[in-house]
Amino acid sequence: MRTATYNEFGKPSDVLGVSDSPTPDPKDNEVRIKTVLSSIHNHDLVTIKGEYGNKPELPATGGSEAVGTIDALGSEVTGFEKGQRVVVSGVQGTWAEYFIAPVQSIIPIPDAIDDEMAAQLIAMPMSALLLIEFLNIKPGQWIIQNAANGAVGESMAMLAPTRKINTINLVRSKKSEQELIDLGITDNNVVTDNDDWKEQVKNIVGDAQISGAVDAVGGQPGGELVSMLGKHGVMASLGAMSGKPLMLNPSNLIFNLAQVKGFWASDMMQTISKDDMQRLTGELIENAANGTLKLPTGGVYDLNDIQKAVSDEVQSDKKGKILIKP
Repeated sequence: MRTATYNEFGKPSDVLGVSDSPTPDPKDNEVRIKTVLSSIHNHDLVTIKGEYGNKPELPATGGSEAVGTIDALGSEVTGFEKGQRVVVSGVQGTWAEYFIAPVQSIIPIPDAIDDEMAAQLIAMPMSALLLIEFLNIKPGQWIIQNAANGAVGESMAMLAPTRKINTINLVRSKKSEQELIDLGITDNNVVTDNDDWKEQVKNIVGDAQISGAVDAVGGQPGGELVSMLGKHGVMASLGAMSGKPLMLNPSNLIFNLAQVKGFWASDMMQTISKDDMQRLTGELIENAANGTLKLPTGGVYDLNDIQKAVSDEVQSDKKGKILIKP
């Protein structure tokens, strides 16, 4: 089978290549899945660079989320059948014609959700739901997020209102704001290029307090989020797109009794209870099927074009998730 494999850590477009690999056989509690579409996430690219929290053994095949059909079942697998359409996230090696997944990680997907949405349904939208619970945001409360036109940010802006949670969506430019508007996200968007953006936030919130914040940028923008929190507010740090250390004013922490907590969705998905995971997965599927959750696609690339698909040119100009088709 064809796989997108790398033998060393480095720039993805330099170290990735398509190679022939043996088709794997599932163990007792595993299934083999024939890939239909697989997504390219930022954490996939960071993993290939060798900069992620977990480093795979080399050589390794890229990819961690996909939609496909079950091709073979391990001897102890029950409740699933060959040909069944499923989604999988949090595994390794989905940029391939076939991949192996533990049975507990596979999720049947209804026909109402098309392949392009199914291929990216779990990782980023699930992160948004996990963030809401991680920050303990309740109905009626406010959450502020930067990089709101990213995959997690867009999902948050669409899913939080279904729980009656208010979001303030910060983006850097009018162009980025338009990306939100195109998805139907029209309320409480604030462009931080405007000098009065903090005043705009205060006008939106009124007399209420902001209970939670989500920082994907780091540097000064992350510190500015902390300054917007109300008393006992909590900020989740999940990225550093600026490439700079988080800049915090101690006064914002001390006098508001605020907290900053690291958030790693991959780890949380491993520790969450089975019942909670099923509950959150059902919530995602329902919102995807009824049209509340929209997941734009930036393009579909053949596996043979993996170097182009992961290139800076394609990734920096994408308007949605880039997908790989074996």
